[in-house]
Amino acid sequence: MKILDRRSMSKTSDDTRINFKEMCARFDVTPRTLRYYEYIELLSPEKEGRSRFYGPRELARMVLILRGRRFGFSLEEIRQWLEIYETEGTQVQLKAWMKLADRQLEALKSQQEELSESIRELQELRDNTADLID
Repeated sequence: MKILDRRSMSKTSDDTRINFKEMCARFDVTPRTLRYYEYIELLSPEKEGRSRFYGPRELARMVLILRGRRFGFSLEEIRQWLEIYETEGTQVQLKAWMKLADRQLEALKSQQEELSESIRELQELRDNTADLID
């Protein structure tokens, strides 16, 4: 998804860095979450003393991490997928992304079917109960 990186980095040029607090605010994450993403090596900010600074690469990675979480991918899957880009390049990363996306689409479709069935059953029980009250 390197293609998506540039478009997702609004307000940041190649020479712009933001600090830890700004990173938390921009992505609406807690300091604990951001530190955890660093701990599991999803992010690697520049460090100057005790301060951390995030450049365009880390901003783009954060967009991809949060998007991956929204789609239901585990942090380990996201970490491995991001690592592919670092070690093997864009084409291999895009192929890996397609496999992950196909698998996740199947899982989400299955969940959607189960949810639709639960909604139908609950609606039926609710309607039957309403008939008993009337």
